[in-house]
Amino acid sequence: MASSDMDVRAKLRTGLVIPAHPLALTAERKLDERHQRALTRYYLAAGAGGIAVGVHTTQFAIREPGVGLLRPVLELAAEEVSRSAAGPGIVRIAGVCGGTRQAIAEAELAASLGYDCALLSMGALHDAPVPALLEHARQVAAVMPVMGFYLQPSVGGRVLPYAFWRELAEIQNVVAIKIAPFNRYQTLDVVRAVSESGRADEIALYTGNDDNIVLDLLGGFELGGPPVRIVGGLLGHWAVWTRRAVELLDRLKADGAPTAELLRLANQITDSNAALFDPANGFRGCVAGLHAVLARQGLMAGTWCLDPAEGLSPGQAWEIDRVCRLYPWLTDDDFVAAGLSGWLS
Repeated sequence: MASSDMDVRAKLRTGLVIPAHPLALTAERKLDERHQRALTRYYLAAGAGGIAVGVHTTQFAIREPGVGLLRPVLELAAEEVSRSAAGPGIVRIAGVCGGTRQAIAEAELAASLGYDCALLSMGALHDAPVPALLEHARQVAAVMPVMGFYLQPSVGGRVLPYAFWRELAEIQNVVAIKIAPFNRYQTLDVVRAVSESGRADEIALYTGNDDNIVLDLLGGFELGGPPVRIVGGLLGHWAVWTRRAVELLDRLKADGAPTAELLRLANQITDSNAALFDPANGFRGCVAGLHAVLARQGLMAGTWCLDPAEGLSPGQAWEIDRVCRLYPWLTDDDFVAAGLSGWLS
């Protein structure tokens, strides 16, 4: 069952590690249920406080009529969370896309499957004016709690002005915002809008800036209104090496002072993200890069994506080798090796 709206708000405000759940496929590009379930079990065992399914990392093409995997992947993840001892504490987030009719239908589906919150992408509304975007958000928020989403334009998002975020923050069923423009100016637009809305103690801010994870989570923001913190992350980067992500967030919560060691770690994490997310090639290999790590660990059978043309970019495998060799403390290979057989059973 989904948590109450107040429970969801309270849980999100504590600051959680929320992996953006990948899609496990067979060589025939069909759903690999065994590995899909294993991924969810891994995230729960690693200590994640939530999961996000049907998002960019799950591949937006799951919604296409010839694919039809949105419901199955939502169902599989929800089943595994319900079976887990950690289940009652886990926030279940469903990606919601498309025009208003599609977005409402997806939110209704997610709510019926026990999801707590909709991560609302505006990517399909590229030409809509701000008032139409806000009405779109209000209609989805009437179905279930909403996490706003600033998705970077290079992977299907659009630039959204401060005015949009300021008004979005006034929608009462907006409970969180994932900030993922990969741009400091646009990140500050969201933070300032929430601070100035008077709802900074109600709306949880989450980093989706995979290129700036540690710096987003260090300290806070004072931009004229009340101080605001980014409390957790909903990240594709945290779909791999999740145990280390949980340890990192716990450390930052306990003592988030920006030490020289943490600043070095921040740069190492961003360097590793460059290998995974493939910014050198316009992020074309960002999904396959995550698959490559998970496949090496045995959590996926291969790096296949729904689109046969989507895969690792030339040289990307070498880059992944490089960061794994340079920064072994960022990986959780030993943790995965110890639990893998159980998660696959």
